[in-house]
Amino acid sequence: MTLVQLEYIVAVDTYRSFVGAADKCFVTQPTLSMQIQKLEEMLNVKIFDRSKQPVIPTEIGSQIIEQARRVLQESQKIKEIISSQQQDIVGELKVGIIPTVAPYLLPQVIACMMEKYPDLKLLIWEYTTEDIIHHLKTGVLDCGILATPLADNSITEIPLYYETFVTYISKNSKLFRKKNIDANDLEDENIWLLNEGHCMRSQVLNICRSTKDNRLQGLTYNTGSVETLIRMVDMNNGATLLPELALVDLTPKQLSKVRNFKSPEPVREISLATHKNYIKKRMLTAFKEEILAVIPKAMKQKKKKDVVGI
Repeated sequence: MTLVQLEYIVAVDTYRSFVGAADKCFVTQPTLSMQIQKLEEMLNVKIFDRSKQPVIPTEIGSQIIEQARRVLQESQKIKEIISSQQQDIVGELKVGIIPTVAPYLLPQVIACMMEKYPDLKLLIWEYTTEDIIHHLKTGVLDCGILATPLADNSITEIPLYYETFVTYISKNSKLFRKKNIDANDLEDENIWLLNEGHCMRSQVLNICRSTKDNRLQGLTYNTGSVETLIRMVDMNNGATLLPELALVDLTPKQLSKVRNFKSPEPVREISLATHKNYIKKRMLTAFKEEILAVIPKAMKQKKKKDVVGI
């Protein structure tokens, strides 16, 4: 039994395809299949049910793959021990981030990371919270930046900052004249929301429990973009909720439509999340420090803020 064989069965389980797994492992599909077959012959069990599409593990195969993931994680710690003795941060860091954070946080952080750590390779994907959690558990990602708390014992959460929600209201709304907004004020307002699967949608619904959503003149509009929500309010009236960092890109005219909530303001907790057995600690520490360096001091404080659940 070799670590390479374990990597191959984990890859097939992750991508549910021998061809896809071979591509991700940078080998030919026959080579990967042969090594997995050798492992099955040595163990005298079938790890995968090849008659199903996509490929799925057998019952005992699932247990073997789970153990293989643990073995591979432990083996990676040898590299981490060596890396911890080196001054330079070298290697590959795979990051997942939710779309409602990525455009407002990453550009500045990436620029700083690339300048400070030229030998570090950042691989970044925008995913929903559900996908990030899944990929952390399967080892596809090293870390994720997402809204918390997750209430998942297999995930470690490191809170980074607390981002206030604000309302963005059409100039034609009766609420436009208000200086501050209470959640109850939105009761009769049409609220534009992100589509299903985005944690910010759930948070907005938790703030505005009794409001109508996306029901302007019988229209249902599904989007995953905060920028689209802003344009919908600009062009079609109604209101939406925005995360604080999104305000940086607004024009003065658009900023005039922003209203803060009355205290305690609703906020979302944004954290750096890893699997509980995460490695690459020096890379993750450097990444966390660069994020915190660009976050305003006030956003790092939790006091007098109401963290909205997801």
